Amino acid sequence: MRIDIISVLPELMESPFQTSILKRAVDKGLVEVHFHQLRNWSINKHRQIDDEPYGGGAGMVMMIEPLDKCISELKSQREYDEVIYLTPDGVTLTQKISNTLSIKNNLIFLCGHYKGIDQRVRDLHITKEISIGDYVLTGGELAACVLADSIIRLVPGVLNDEQSALTDSFQDDLLSPPIYTRPENYKGLEVPKILLSGNFAKIEEWRHDEAMRITKEKRPDLLSK
Repeated sequence: MRIDIISVLPELMESPFQTSILKRAVDKGLVEVHFHQLRNWSINKHRQIDDEPYGGGAGMVMMIEPLDKCISELKSQREYDEVIYLTPDGVTLTQKISNTLSIKNNLIFLCGHYKGIDQRVRDLHITKEISIGDYVLTGGELAACVLADSIIRLVPGVLNDEQSALTDSFQDDLLSPPIYTRPENYKGLEVPKILLSGNFAKIEEWRHDEAMRITKEKRPDLLSK
């Protein structure tokens, strides 16, 4: 998998890809992540990439020309499965979206900034618009990191235990059941006996029942899908 991320602040995203699972994915050659400074496609010597909105109003808008040049150049080098714009008015990120994107080969992430991008960029190039929640960030960079993490961890070979991802919350529209590890008893708090029984069929039944219980309590909306 290859992910190209277009941003005015690419340095903001470098650290997450230099540690933990994301670094492992890159080091193993399972994923390539390339950052592109949008100002390299700016329209003048001042490296301008934004301007005032037509019709007036507060804030600045990312201009069409630098974005079109950058995306068009990337597209000329390979075929992309999706060109994704990280924006508050996109569809809310879910595990199902991450699952679908994790089997793609080439993705572009466009990080919004200021008041957003010229609508014509969306019309020309964007194939999917994603939000990580109903709130506004300074830019799309942190959202791009969240999206990348949620996708890359699902790429085969990235996690040491590939079954782990299959039992994550939301994979089956349920939250995860309670989990425990050693010691069996800590300050009078005991691990449920069923988990010590060795009866794996009963354990799975218990886990499913607990997942249902917790989902009903915390996220009943998931059960209505």
